[in-house]
Amino acid sequence: MPKLLVFAGSTRAQSFNRRLAHATAEIARAAGAQVTLLELSDYDIPMYNADLEAAGTPPDVLRLKEVLDAHPAWIICSPEYNGSYTALLKNTIDWASSPVAGHPVWSDGARPFAGKVVGMLSASNGGLGGLRSQSHLAPLLVNLECWPAPRAFALGQAGSAFDAQGGLVQEAHRDRVKAVVDQVLWAADRLQTVAIA
Repeated sequence: MPKLLVFAGSTRAQSFNRRLAHATAEIARAAGAQVTLLELSDYDIPMYNADLEAAGTPPDVLRLKEVLDAHPAWIICSPEYNGSYTALLKNTIDWASSPVAGHPVWSDGARPFAGKVVGMLSASNGGLGGLRSQSHLAPLLVNLECWPAPRAFALGQAGSAFDAQGGLVQEAHRDRVKAVVDQVLWAADRLQTVAIA
């Protein structure tokens, strides 16, 4: 089974999407997946600036590239700010996709992204559950040569969707998340098989 990377486009302590990422990781582990739960707050990554990049790519950007590259399957829990994904998520993607001149591995900016199967989840207190962030994120992922999974899930009314331990209260919500996880892992496995063949 391909390794699965799960992360949220937020670092806010009480973020619904961080909660959803944690719940998703537990659901995937229970299904037998090997899961890495990534917290963007663990990486010291400045706002992207070509002058900073020219002075040397920050070490944590290289560390992030390695983690992204090591996982064929991803789940991104994308908050919705003003009808789109967060500046944090965009900044993370901008740095991770930026080529490192002269580097033996990262001179190709597409390397951490190309061929990755990505499932999109989102959570919001609103009725749409952050769905519009997914509609903006999908074309960006395609541009980076990722394979967005057709199945996605937007969790509405997120303020009452989690229990005290951070799990999803409703079985229907757990089933929707697991369906996204299953499709992402299935597709990543098929793509790996084709690549090996």
